[in-house]
Amino acid sequence: MNEVTSLLQENKRTNSAKYVSNHENIFACPICKSSMKVVEYKSLICSNHHTFDFAKQGYLNLTTHSVNTKYSKELFEARRALITKGAFYKPLSHVIAKMINNHLIKTKETISILDVGCGEGSHLYNVCDIVAPDFSKNVVGVGIDISKEGIIVASKNYSNKIWAVADLANTPFKSKEFDVILNILSPSNYAEFNRLLKSDGFVIKVVPQSDYLKELRQHLYRETEKQHYSNLETVERFNENFQSVESLRLNYTVNLNKSSIAWLIQMTPLTWSTTEEQVKSFLNKNLSPITVDLDILIGKNKNKK
Repeated sequence: MNEVTSLLQENKRTNSAKYVSNHENIFACPICKSSMKVVEYKSLICSNHHTFDFAKQGYLNLTTHSVNTKYSKELFEARRALITKGAFYKPLSHVIAKMINNHLIKTKETISILDVGCGEGSHLYNVCDIVAPDFSKNVVGVGIDISKEGIIVASKNYSNKIWAVADLANTPFKSKEFDVILNILSPSNYAEFNRLLKSDGFVIKVVPQSDYLKELRQHLYRETEKQHYSNLETVERFNENFQSVESLRLNYTVNLNKSSIAWLIQMTPLTWSTTEEQVKSFLNKNLSPITVDLDILIGKNKNKK
């Protein structure tokens, strides 16, 4: 059994390295910024010999220092379950895919989509899956996150994508390599986004609106400021950095059963500063309508040439 497991892991590593080798031209060494190549289907090595090995799950760790986050493997597994089994963000995936189809030039033979803060990879996988048949073209999906745990879950579950642990402030890519940058409910670095976008590329940023998970917030934060949320500052900052192309508010309700509620509780940072009793009382609901309320913003590089 151990030999079989070892062989499967080696195949996973090799297959991932082969896939990355087809797109190695997008990478720039996070240490010295030089070009990189896949060597012996084991490592990604730059022209100055800085070496980054493929992990057994198939991902690359392209950070230059270790980072500890509060995001655990259990959190990412719960998020993946809520997205894949609970279809919690299914309408969001379809709206993003439609936006890509509406705004991307149809004559492109290959489109490259970078998900910054991809977590366990389900958003990127679903969007690419919907977009690919419409374009009848090669869609290259690249997911990066500072959390190693999220990238491990992504690489174990989704093949034919590039998964990397990477620093948002020092992304391991050459300039002007991506048609689309996704930034879904995660931090941004607009200077990097502008650098990475092709001249005709665009950013799709998803931010919570005032009613996002309102049932959970009302239960956990009664009569406190955290019960209410405003994204005004985030939206203003986005519009300062990008030329606005389109914005859309997406609002819908999902009825979650007990197991889905447990996944939601486990995946959201909203529960980190609450008591166990508050969480348990919400978990005891047999069926609960949960509101998804999001702003989807599309922006192009203001300084495109």
